[in-house]
Amino acid sequence: MRIVESHIEIAVPSGKAILAFTDPILLKGWWGVEKSLIELKTGGIYTLAWAVSEQGIRYVSTGIVKEYDPSTILHIEKYIYLNTERPFLGPQELSINAQESNGGCRLQVTQGPYPETTGTDWDWYYDAVKEAWPGVLIGLKKFLEEKFPR
Repeated sequence: MRIVESHIEIAVPSGKAILAFTDPILLKGWWGVEKSLIELKTGGIYTLAWAVSEQGIRYVSTGIVKEYDPSTILHIEKYIYLNTERPFLGPQELSINAQESNGGCRLQVTQGPYPETTGTDWDWYYDAVKEAWPGVLIGLKKFLEEKFPR
């Protein structure tokens, strides 16, 4: 099984980094999430939607909150990716961990597992996520450091 891991140092407290994955306004600001439904409790729903129009929603990621601590972790299980152009892909896990480091935090995102031999859609998804997370985290860093300057 394949796993995608990406990390970055951000000059904000760890709680602000976790908040960026749970607050609808922040999610829109750095990740372009247009709609969300998030219940911050064990067993709660975690659903994000992009490309929302009168014709529908083009991309959705959804799962169940497995673990949540507002200062250190957001762990989503049964994480499913829905895309109007692909079959449903999942379930996976998405884990966001933030640890205090040098006056800011070290943020690590882990997503997977991705099956080794399930076809082109899974390979496409793995490659897309592996390529996307480093750039997305750079954008998150810039957004958070501007929003919450020290």
